[in-house]
Amino acid sequence: TKTMVYGVKYLVSYLSQFMSLHPGDIISTGTPPGVGLGMKPPVFLKAGDVVELGIEGLGQQKQTFKADE
Repeated sequence: TKTMVYGVKYLVSYLSQFMSLHPGDIISTGTPPGVGLGMKPPVFLKAGDVVELGIEGLGQQKQTFKADE
């Protein structure tokens, strides 16, 4: 979150002015700097790649990418 243009508190405040936010809602904030498309040459996810993410106190998830059939 340190590289976000707008902080989480601002986004929640702004969005709640015109929509109801409920527990479990997700606010998609876009892509952080340093993503594959911006690399030279570009780097993309491929079949077999694994992406893991987590939120402290909430849990973790792990996704393994597979080729489109």
